[in-house]
Amino acid sequence: MELVLADALLGLAQSPDPCALLRAVCGGDGAAPLSVERVETLRFLLQGLEAGGAAGEALRRAAWEAALGRCWPLLLRGGGGAAGPERRRLAAVEALVAVAPELREPALLERAVDAALALVRAGGRDAGEEAAAALVAGRLLPALSSNRAALGRVWAGLLLPGRGEEEKEAGGGGGRGEGPALDARLCGGFWRVVQKGLTDGDGLCRKRARYLLKRAVEVSDQLRTGCTCPPDTGDEPSLFWWSMEMNDKLLQFWENYILIMETLEGNQIHVIKPVLPKLNSLYEYAISEKGCWLFHPSWHMCIYKRMFESENKTLTREGVAQFLELYETKRLPNSPGFSEFIIGPLMDALSESSLYGRSPGQLIGACPPLGMKLQKFLSTYLTLLPEEERSSFLLKFIQKMTSRHWCAVPILFLSMALACIPSFKALGTEGLHALRDVLQCTMITHQILLRGAAQCFLLQTAMHLTDVEKVSLPEISSFLMSLRPEESLSRGTILWMELCDWLYTHDRCFKKSINCHIEHQERSSLSVYVHTLVEDYLKTPASKRENCFMPDWFEAKLVATMILLAADVEEMKNKHSKKSNTERVELKSFLHPLLDVLLKLGSNAYIPTLKTDKSLQLLLKLLQTCLLKQSSPQDDVVLSFLSNSVMTAAESILEFVLRRLTTSELNTVSDLDRCNLYLALLLELVNLCSKAGWKKGPSILNVISSLINASIQNLQETGNEQLGEQIQKVVSMASLTVVCEIIDQKPELQLESLHAVETLKGFISSVQLNQVLKKPSYIEEKNRYHITLCLFEESTSSQGWGKIVASYVHDQWVCLHFILNKYHKFIPLSNDESLELSLLAVQRPIRTLQSALEALTLLPSDQVLPVFHCMKVLVPKLLGSSESLCIDAFDLAWKVISSLSNTQLIFWSNLKAFVQFVFDAEVLAVAASSKGQAYSKIKEIILKLVEMSTARTGVFNTVLSYCCQSWLFPTSDDTSALENPFSNAGNYSELITEACVFGTVFRRDQRRLIQDVHAFVENLGDECAANVVIESTNRDDHYVRVCAVKFLYLLDGSNTLHKMFMEDLVIKLLDKDELVSKSRTRYYVNSLQHRIKNRLWQTLLVIFPKLDQNLLTGTLDKIFQAGFGNNQASIKYLIEWIIILILHRYPQFLEKFWNCFCYGEEKLKTSICTFLSVLSHFDIILENTSEKKPILKKALLVVLQWCFNHNFSVRLYALVALKKIWGICKALCVEEFEALTPVIESSLHQVENMHGAGNARKNWQRIQDHFFFATFHPLKDYSLETIFYTLPRLSELVEDEWIPLCKFTRYTDISLPAAFHWLHSRTELLNLKPSDWSQQDMGSDLVETDNQTEWTDVQKKIIPWKNNSPDLDLELGFQDRAAKLGKSNSRLIVVASLIDKPTNLGGLCRTCEIFGASALVVGSLHYINDKQFQHLSVSAEQWLPLVEVKPSQLVNYLQQKKTEGYTIIGVEQTAKSTDLTEYCFPEKSLLLLGNEHEGIPANLIQHLDVCVEIPQQGIIRSLNVHVSGALLIWEYTRQQLIKQKQLK
Repeated sequence: MELVLADALLGLAQSPDPCALLRAVCGGDGAAPLSVERVETLRFLLQGLEAGGAAGEALRRAAWEAALGRCWPLLLRGGGGAAGPERRRLAAVEALVAVAPELREPALLERAVDAALALVRAGGRDAGEEAAAALVAGRLLPALSSNRAALGRVWAGLLLPGRGEEEKEAGGGGGRGEGPALDARLCGGFWRVVQKGLTDGDGLCRKRARYLLKRAVEVSDQLRTGCTCPPDTGDEPSLFWWSMEMNDKLLQFWENYILIMETLEGNQIHVIKPVLPKLNSLYEYAISEKGCWLFHPSWHMCIYKRMFESENKTLTREGVAQFLELYETKRLPNSPGFSEFIIGPLMDALSESSLYGRSPGQLIGACPPLGMKLQKFLSTYLTLLPEEERSSFLLKFIQKMTSRHWCAVPILFLSMALACIPSFKALGTEGLHALRDVLQCTMITHQILLRGAAQCFLLQTAMHLTDVEKVSLPEISSFLMSLRPEESLSRGTILWMELCDWLYTHDRCFKKSINCHIEHQERSSLSVYVHTLVEDYLKTPASKRENCFMPDWFEAKLVATMILLAADVEEMKNKHSKKSNTERVELKSFLHPLLDVLLKLGSNAYIPTLKTDKSLQLLLKLLQTCLLKQSSPQDDVVLSFLSNSVMTAAESILEFVLRRLTTSELNTVSDLDRCNLYLALLLELVNLCSKAGWKKGPSILNVISSLINASIQNLQETGNEQLGEQIQKVVSMASLTVVCEIIDQKPELQLESLHAVETLKGFISSVQLNQVLKKPSYIEEKNRYHITLCLFEESTSSQGWGKIVASYVHDQWVCLHFILNKYHKFIPLSNDESLELSLLAVQRPIRTLQSALEALTLLPSDQVLPVFHCMKVLVPKLLGSSESLCIDAFDLAWKVISSLSNTQLIFWSNLKAFVQFVFDAEVLAVAASSKGQAYSKIKEIILKLVEMSTARTGVFNTVLSYCCQSWLFPTSDDTSALENPFSNAGNYSELITEACVFGTVFRRDQRRLIQDVHAFVENLGDECAANVVIESTNRDDHYVRVCAVKFLYLLDGSNTLHKMFMEDLVIKLLDKDELVSKSRTRYYVNSLQHRIKNRLWQTLLVIFPKLDQNLLTGTLDKIFQAGFGNNQASIKYLIEWIIILILHRYPQFLEKFWNCFCYGEEKLKTSICTFLSVLSHFDIILENTSEKKPILKKALLVVLQWCFNHNFSVRLYALVALKKIWGICKALCVEEFEALTPVIESSLHQVENMHGAGNARKNWQRIQDHFFFATFHPLKDYSLETIFYTLPRLSELVEDEWIPLCKFTRYTDISLPAAFHWLHSRTELLNLKPSDWSQQDMGSDLVETDNQTEWTDVQKKIIPWKNNSPDLDLELGFQDRAAKLGKSNSRLIVVASLIDKPTNLGGLCRTCEIFGASALVVGSLHYINDKQFQHLSVSAEQWLPLVEVKPSQLVNYLQQKKTEGYTIIGVEQTAKSTDLTEYCFPEKSLLLLGNEHEGIPANLIQHLDVCVEIPQQGIIRSLNVHVSGALLIWEYTRQQLIKQKQLK
């Protein structure tokens, strides 16, 4: 209805008195507030007037008067009515928004602006006016700002302080009072909005915020009067202040600040990095001489937040590092906002793993810089915080670590930083729970060593920072259970002893627990707690029926850990008091309730199952925890006491276990867990009895015999498929598996003499392999008294029956491996029934191997390990006679390994078993002897494993380690089967060849970072318990080459096979070097080609001492030929070194060496320096020659001709060699060279005393000081460390290629002989720093950029804000599509409607925005959402008006623009086109660009005023349309700038 009335008014615009009608619509002249309906009608009318333009000026003015007069009161008073004040206010604001853009009369304009500002100011003072103020600020002020005439007044009212004028009454209604103009600088809310905008994720929002900040600073500079924004709290500095006395200093601060913020908008680190040191100047401005913050620290936080959230990780790293370095000032701000910033944006940034990489030049294994800075920052900040705030900050910090899924690396270094905080009481129960939650976060990662180290640091954090008076021992023990003993908290480690010492020190300080008895005042609180814990644990509630499920292991683990901690604390207490307490009173009291139960197990059949389960679980955990990684068990008094105590109950325990395993008591699915418990306990008791002595313990032989007989009897029963009987079969097979393990591990028992063991062998050999258990029937289960429980178990067993069957089949293969391993020498080469042995599995190996292949297809991947073990025994026997079957075994096994490649837990054990049977010495020998399909298949597998190792670190290590050990140190079985297992090395030499050059070029992923952090943790040594507990895996990529190098060092040159292998390897390595060189004649430093060649020549240096003259005679030409290549520095040094060693050892090769100087200069131009460098060590070469004078003469003649070469570098190398050779001649007093003396002395004197411009003298000094000529000694420095660490470091090879000596010593799979002395570099060489004389003179005289006092060292792609257009030319328009900012008075329109490629449009958009075009016309606005468009435009579309004109509408559009006075210019080559260099652009120009392929269509050319073409000199016909447009846009801009300058 309102819309109809508005249309009617517009139609009556020609009536005699339209204003009277308008007043009637507005309710006459009365003072009653307008209704919502009338306001809506007025809004539609005003919008129609703005759009149509047909109404008369009288009606337009009357409508404006009505809006200002009748709508303002609605905002000021709200009003009542059925519709409510909110809707009425909203309608009034929308009506005024319709007025604002077209308001022209100064009086009305002044009324509107002043009234809007007054209402905003009132909203700030009066809480009741907040809603109206928000509406005005959010809708009306932007609409007024889009009015050019109103913009200046709006800004003046917002920013300029009190003008001394009284406000006029708003609108035609009542007055709103008087007051000074609003000064936004005094409003804290304004500055908080600006700061939020500066760090917003939207670039447009950030740009607006910077603009507001610039304007505020400019106003303050102009006024030069003091102002201070009131702080939120009395202790904090003001968000903004200004004073006349510090005007210049403040202006400098804010200009620097704004420039930094603008620079951060770019993602190019080379532009941003020079600015980062300037943050220090901001910091100096912000801190007073007394150490107080003059500026609110939140301004600095805005800069850091922008850096933290940058897409450029390098910038993020720089920002985090700069922020953490604030600890050095000792003046960190003490404000809640700063703490919140640390817990918020900083910790979010610290979650990025890539920030923790090593810095360039930092040694492998060192703590990354960010890790060290984080430690110091956190410690410093906490010491500066008031004591009452430390606890809350730490708690929030730790809780933040649990709020997200952290990767292994960040959580490690954050935990380490917490552990390094000086001890103080900070964390209570809530803090301990938060640390426990962090521990759970560490378990997510698969990096076992890293998560183990993090657990160690978190436990140290708990000990350092826990307020023991606020936590109880039960809470402490609950926290300790979150630690894994196999990864961190293991008995016998330093960490365990630290924990014991902490418990001992604070024993009487812990908060009392409700459950603990208080009457034991003479005992320690820990002992009382543990005693109560054991008693409560062993108490079982009275129940009418048994629970068939096993209790959870958590409680047993907790009780066992606390018993052992209390026992070790007691031992520590005795040592401190110097008492020799041999009775272990406390430990005895802890064990007494447990032993009481254990002693009754064998005789009392009525003990509740729950109690027996819990007691046996506790016993097993005690034994496992006590024995875990114990370094010296014979000196462990606690272990000895525990063992002796358990031995007293061993007979009772074994009797109970035997009864449970051999009778039908285990007959439910949950009983399988009990079976695992009993069997694990049986193994532990056997180990315990073997250490205590068999005579003191029970008769293990009887137990084993009874267990074997009962298990076999049960397995032989058939026909019964009930659940209980099927479960008993699973139990029996598992029991036989453990018996086989005991027989293997304890040969001293002589169990094989038992008749039962013989029966076991026969039974296992004849059992049907891969026999599965049928799904059980549950008919007879109904007669049980706990029907409900059995029904539940029925469903459970049905779902998990496949897993149970897989375990049953798995145990069959474990037992079979026991038999095959015992009788592997008797296995025939094919099925042989005539053997004396009555073991079918041994007699029929083909059938057994076929069953193994079947098992691989049946079993899940986590159960195939024993099958692989059996295949290791079978395949070597059958490869010769059943090659195809063995190949099938290879293929199927590889398929299993490939499927497991992403599984961390079971992959490595299966890979090791796979390698052991595929690369078995006998398998390799048989395959190589026939050179058949098996030989090819094994080589194919080698290539696949190498390929897999590039994606998964450690795969190649496993293969190479096993092969090298089996070839060098064969077992007795290998030597009996083969004449010499080392022959396999020659047959499969590509394995060693690949190992010598193995190593990947790290991509930007986690692999290098993880390896570096692993090395750091390993360098912590025993101080980090994870290094003691977790077994070293040697999965570092470096260990492949370490293994290969150690293998080569152990070869014996006098051994024929070894010698042949080395000769073959040298030839293959040289061929590979030649192949790499041909594949890419020029390769970049640290590229893959560079690394391969470097590794290759390092290997040749390792082999060199074992090579004889005959081999070198045939290969020396290839070595010299390699020297002619265009090699990188590191390879050049290695080639020179090996040539020097060869000539030193075999001087007879000098003639061949002289021939290298006889080639043409074209071939020698890149390599002559290599051979001249060899001559610089001519004294080493001459050591083994008797006739030195002829050789010296030849050397002088060769070198002198190069001393006068036109190339400066060649001359320098030649002069270095000449100086060395001439020094030798003078030392030997050779008279034959007197004729050459003047020339040589003159040359050397000239170079020593050269003067003049340039760096010639400096370079001469540098090349003499270079390590290869000044310090390096080819003989004394021949060592592993020099070859693999020192030389790569000095030649500036990337750190990934540095192999420190510690890796050679840590890798113990292959040990070097004790007499090996080529390990260490000389100290003189090791202490040198990398330097390359040919590169040092670059920038040597440059001044450090950080010393610059002006901003001239910063690449400014952002125009300083003061050079922007004047105020009145800045229009902030809020259009429907986006806010646009017009930056100039340009009258250029670029029409690109014919262009259809987003890339060209995006580039044009960017060009138009930069040069200030008034608009860009496109065929469709949908282009701006295209990713290619946005990639090229870099947000220019947000700042440039875009107009949509479809190609079909271009004719009408061009004609319209002609009528507006625009000259239509076509960018096209036509018969009448004008040269661009001769054309003068009118001010109002419209450029029409053609289509990429077709140009401007003929029908549009007719509408052009002129065609302009770009002169060209080339052959190609045309330019890209974006380039063409850019050239014309610039030419237009250039001409207009010249005209403006002329007018001035």
